[in-house]
Amino acid sequence: MPVARARWRWVHLILGGALLMPYFLLTQVVVGVVAGGVNALDSAPLTFLAYAASLPLVAVTALVGPVRPMSVAAVRAMCEVPGERLADGPATSWAARGRASAWWTLHLGTGALISGMTLAVPPMAVMLIAVPVVGRLRDVSLTYGWFATDAGPYIAPLAGIGLLAGLTLCAVGAGKLLARMAPVLLGPTAADRLAAAEERAADLAVRNRLARELHDAVGHALSAVTLQAAAARRMLERDPDFVQEALAAIEDTTRRTVGELDAVLGLLRDGDPARPDAAPAPTLAADLDGLLARTRAAGTSVTAHQDPGPAGDWAALPAIASREAYRIVQEGLTNALRHGAGPVDLRIRVQAGPDTAHRELEITMTNPPAAPAEDREIRTTGGRGLRGAAERAALLGGSVEAGPHGDRWRLRAVLPLAEEAR
Repeated sequence: MPVARARWRWVHLILGGALLMPYFLLTQVVVGVVAGGVNALDSAPLTFLAYAASLPLVAVTALVGPVRPMSVAAVRAMCEVPGERLADGPATSWAARGRASAWWTLHLGTGALISGMTLAVPPMAVMLIAVPVVGRLRDVSLTYGWFATDAGPYIAPLAGIGLLAGLTLCAVGAGKLLARMAPVLLGPTAADRLAAAEERAADLAVRNRLARELHDAVGHALSAVTLQAAAARRMLERDPDFVQEALAAIEDTTRRTVGELDAVLGLLRDGDPARPDAAPAPTLAADLDGLLARTRAAGTSVTAHQDPGPAGDWAALPAIASREAYRIVQEGLTNALRHGAGPVDLRIRVQAGPDTAHRELEITMTNPPAAPAEDREIRTTGGRGLRGAAERAALLGGSVEAGPHGDRWRLRAVLPLAEEAR
């Protein structure tokens, strides 16, 4: 074991001994009173009795308060125990508090013993080592009269060195014991692991949601703007009106995308989904017509068939379904712009679900695939955007299918709409 590690563990033990002192001073007074008003420190048996009586008091007080976080911080700093093997935060369950109490008792109890030895052994060892060179020490009456014999001056230094070696071995052994027991008593419980897993899952879900928003908003905007700019360049001299319309569409697309991007970045910066200056999330009811108009301005023909069902209005859809449906349509149009050729046929309708208590929003989008010469990256499966669309549908209990369908590419999404959520 490296010397530095052993030294820090020794310091950790001394710290435990210092923390035990208030408990010990209280119990030695009580033990002295019970023993007839004597000073418990004048008697070795009473001193050890006071020490033993202080340990239950230590254990009880450790059941409350920030014992575990304080202990974990000390162990990480001084015992070099890997941080992932220790729990973070205060103990919330009684099982975790019991383990923290056991650690606190072990640390303070063992630390007190090593602290007492550290205070008592070195002076005694120095005196024994000095016996051969300090003649007066041979006659000191410390119940060690045998040192005055001929063999005494030679045995005393060895005894002193042995005491120092024994102290070192005890300190190193106690430090190893605490380092081994720290993960057992201060490690995460099953409840801690579950809470950490839930926190990681929630964080991952937020990150995935923000990634989907960025991909859908920015990806569609870049695809549409690129095609609009290319079409405007080709028609610059032949059709100025078309160029003006394309530039207006580019301006509108970029303005809307900047607003959506600001909203997503606001979530990343602040974690606040309700910022007053954030752009509202686009929905099927409010933004579908604009999305179709911008796609058509990019030069892609889109035929839309919309059937809101008995409600007769997309605004009657649940807000979350309307938002996710818009993003799914947006992703389908983005794929058509990037990898398709020819007109897009879009059908959106509300129909009866598998039982009478539910309805379903069905989105079907088809378009001819690009010829090999036109698109060298023809896909047979979906990319990140289509996986994101599938995740959006899965959040609502729905599904997304994408792939070749006859001589066309088809995207079909089904989103359940609970009647009570309407």
